[in-house]
Amino acid sequence: MHVPSVLAVFAHPDDESLSAGGVLARHADAGARTGVVTSTWAEGTVRAAELADALRILGAGEPRLLGYADARVPWSAPGRARFCDAPLDEVVRRLVAHIREFRPEIVVTHDAYGGLTGHPDHVHTHRVTVLAARAAGLARFHPDSGAPWQPRALYLATHPDSAVDALREVVGTRKTAYSTPDEQVTATVDIGPWLERKTAAVLAHRSEAERGAVPGLVASLSAQERRRLMGTEWFIRHDLATPAPARTELTV
Repeated sequence: MHVPSVLAVFAHPDDESLSAGGVLARHADAGARTGVVTSTWAEGTVRAAELADALRILGAGEPRLLGYADARVPWSAPGRARFCDAPLDEVVRRLVAHIREFRPEIVVTHDAYGGLTGHPDHVHTHRVTVLAARAAGLARFHPDSGAPWQPRALYLATHPDSAVDALREVVGTRKTAYSTPDEQVTATVDIGPWLERKTAAVLAHRSEAERGAVPGLVASLSAQERRRLMGTEWFIRHDLATPAPARTELTV
């Protein structure tokens, strides 16, 4: 069975592990090329180093950092624009260069809500990735950014409405949760065999665990609660190639 190459594009260090860590580990174990582009945080920062540790655990290579500042943490990229404020064409062009260099069959990113939290960096990463995934195949779009390459499909990491109650039983009632109607979810991936790897990758983001963000919550959970919270990953598929070649899927 052919297992497609995957390039994941997420907003912050830890998003890759929380949203698609199981899929990345599963594809890497099957021999597929996997990689991660992160919109925010700069090289030399603590969180960039933690990201490198998490990607080693997942088998997803070295970090690929766009290096913009987190919308809420200006010192995450000293001297750089906030990701949400950077010129759109500049950001799309830089992501297109990564896509053309990596040549993935599948691109994975946040859904249109920006996942459960609706963080503005998540939402903007979704917008940029949708544009870049199509623009990468256009020969006249910034030809200096590499030879054109059209990924076959875009997968949006999401949570179905039916999963929210179970999540709240584990994490309690926190902020608004942005979820997707179940009928729009096109790939449900049981990542049970890779859950320990996913958990280790989440916990590699030590500064987030220490400040009580989601990795800290994960650290406090029992094995059963972790399985309930993180043992399934959900995606919405959008085909990109026209006409579509032989169909490739996330391994489910």
